[in-house]
Amino acid sequence: MRNRGLAARWGTSVVTSALIATLLLVGSPVRVGAPISPSAATTYLCSGYSSCRSAGYSDAGYGAVSSTMYWRMYSGHNCTNYAAYRVIKSGGPATRPWTGGGNASEWGLRMASITDDVPNVGAIAWWGRYSNGSGSAGHVAYVERVVSPTEIVISEDSWGGTFHWRRILKSSGRWPTGFIHFTDKRIVGKTPPVISGTSAVGSTLSTTTGLWSVSPSSVTYNWLVGGVSTGVVTRTFTPRPADVGKPITVTVRTKRSGYTDGVQTSVATPAVVPGKFVLDEQPVVQGSPYVDEVLTATTGTWLPAPGRTWWRWYADGVLLKGNDTAQLPLVPELVGKVISVRAVARQDGYVDTAAPTIRVGAVLSGNIEVASPSAITGKASLGNTLRAVTGAVTPADATVTLQWLRNGVPVPGATTASYRLTAPDAGKTISLKINRTRKNYAPLPETLVRPGVVISPGTVRLTTTTRGRTVTAAIQITAPGVAPVTGSVRVRIGGSVKELRLVDGRARFSAKVASAGRKDVIVTYLGSAAVPRVRRESSVVVR
Repeated sequence: MRNRGLAARWGTSVVTSALIATLLLVGSPVRVGAPISPSAATTYLCSGYSSCRSAGYSDAGYGAVSSTMYWRMYSGHNCTNYAAYRVIKSGGPATRPWTGGGNASEWGLRMASITDDVPNVGAIAWWGRYSNGSGSAGHVAYVERVVSPTEIVISEDSWGGTFHWRRILKSSGRWPTGFIHFTDKRIVGKTPPVISGTSAVGSTLSTTTGLWSVSPSSVTYNWLVGGVSTGVVTRTFTPRPADVGKPITVTVRTKRSGYTDGVQTSVATPAVVPGKFVLDEQPVVQGSPYVDEVLTATTGTWLPAPGRTWWRWYADGVLLKGNDTAQLPLVPELVGKVISVRAVARQDGYVDTAAPTIRVGAVLSGNIEVASPSAITGKASLGNTLRAVTGAVTPADATVTLQWLRNGVPVPGATTASYRLTAPDAGKTISLKINRTRKNYAPLPETLVRPGVVISPGTVRLTTTTRGRTVTAAIQITAPGVAPVTGSVRVRIGGSVKELRLVDGRARFSAKVASAGRKDVIVTYLGSAAVPRVRRESSVVVR
């Protein structure tokens, strides 16, 4: 709608230019600002105070107080009176902060020090004289939302028109001349977000939200590599192989209803470097190291899982070229050579990483086969000699070594086919370890165990005394290599019999006889695992 001008408002037929100028300078009330002419790229969201309120688009209470003049602007439907009301309601000055003309076209000129082309919630959108669809008096509106730097939502009132909410695109040809920042509501960044973590492929980075002037209701993230958005909008980001050599930043956008979004960008990380594999479980080699067999290596477990694993096989420390697969056929040329292997993890964007070397061992021609069994001959009794009878094997020229053991422990120097049992062997188990070896063959170990323990012959020492008709027998049982002898003895004195437990190899028994004369004293050691049963007879004269 066109601007009617002052003369029509006051009903004066002729008002000179000089008078109008004088009235504007002294701050007389003026009706200023006409509605912006429509455009296909602007959208009216609602019209009228009540209709807009019903649709959820507030007039901030202006409809109820629109009869009041603010900043000496004409009341009612008037873009400047509505804009002045919104500035005052947002905490701005109660009186017009400049002298002179109040037309909408004057606002951005008079307040040039706080006018720029940055839209913010709470700013006044300003159109100059004949600017982007405005009339000669210009236009002002209140910025309700900033969708993006090129899209805003405004509320406005218009002289001779009505109240609206409107969406405007920068490409519409109806974009404001500028924005006057009386009482903006912006989320202002105080401390930018900080990225933590290692800037390497496969290593997860995370970011803080940064600090802001007000607490945001929502936060979004945008990770950039080399300044280009990755499309990742979570709080973490894992660099990819294609990111090597490029720095990483994150842009954090915060939102709160009634405020312009806050945006801060972090300091860039160092350029992304190739990642490193971590070996979580060692590879292993399966198969027997015999000629004509095939060894197979497993990959193990790597973090992350590599795109490819290849192998380096060695024979006596020399790389076997031409084979980087998991399998190695054991050809005759490898017999006698020690095989080892290393698994190497590979993937774009990662450093090649080798696992520890696995030593498989020498390649063998085969196994030594037993043709007849081995045996130990001889009685396991102190003073006797045990003999080894080694069985026949194939191939017959295998080297044989012997080792006698006492309770599983090698007996020093006892490496011949015969072994004489001495006191230290008493009560012990004797065994024989036989080992057969042959070049390029797997060793054939064998252990023979002589059943039972080595026995030691016992001796009964008996001392008798008499006192009146009481006979006392003092007994001691001894055996070479066994100290003390344990077990029990049975003692008979005349008609009295008693079984006694040995203590430190000794026992004592007294018995009273009914009459005088010669009395038999018989001691029987009942035996143990190491000392066989033994008997001793004696007699005593009772007077």
